[in-house]
Amino acid sequence: MENKKLSLKKTARLAGLLGLVMGIPLPFSLIYVPSKIIVNGNAASTSRNILDNELLFRAAIAGHLFAATMFVFLVLILYRLFRSVNEHWARLMVALVVVQVPIAFFIETCNISALMLLKGLIVKSADPLQQYDWAMLLVKTARYGISALQIFWGLWLLPYGLLVCRSGFIPRFLGVLLIINGIGYLVETVVFLLFQPGHYELVRKFTFITYFGEAAIMLWYLIRGVKENTSNGG
Repeated sequence: MENKKLSLKKTARLAGLLGLVMGIPLPFSLIYVPSKIIVNGNAASTSRNILDNELLFRAAIAGHLFAATMFVFLVLILYRLFRSVNEHWARLMVALVVVQVPIAFFIETCNISALMLLKGLIVKSADPLQQYDWAMLLVKTARYGISALQIFWGLWLLPYGLLVCRSGFIPRFLGVLLIINGIGYLVETVVFLLFQPGHYELVRKFTFITYFGEAAIMLWYLIRGVKENTSNGG
């Protein structure tokens, strides 16, 4: 029993470390850089921003691809941590993460294609205005892809949260926070798809607070690992 608890603690700490490493580039790649580059409704300004901040734009692409790759390693560690709790839920959790990877790579393929287009490496005969419009189309497609990806950000947290709740070695409230976090992502996506942008921005002001779930459990893994008195929820 003592060896099992030690093994669980090491696995949890590794999950926390991978979660931290994965999480560092995401705000930079998905929030900060787009806010500096994209000018809504202005293809020319957006295109000039991409060219004037090429290194920043490339760094955002690399950061997102790195995080997507690390996500696979993270969920495999989480599978090892929770498979004894419920094998089916653990497999579902892994599947809902793995399907995100090709979407993330498609998103960044759009972004790098926009850059190559503006540098004249794809279509050389187009005039600058056409290049700006096509580049904006690719960048916007990438942003819409993030919204589609958000569906899976929400879905994978549901079995993950249930596993935490039943585990007995991670506090149940952290599992509840994960489920709330997942529902928040899903609500945002539904509002984005069905309603006008103004509704999405309004809803996001409230759902943003649900994001605490993922950060909270990663901090728990790093600081505590697992509870001292573990009991498998089976």
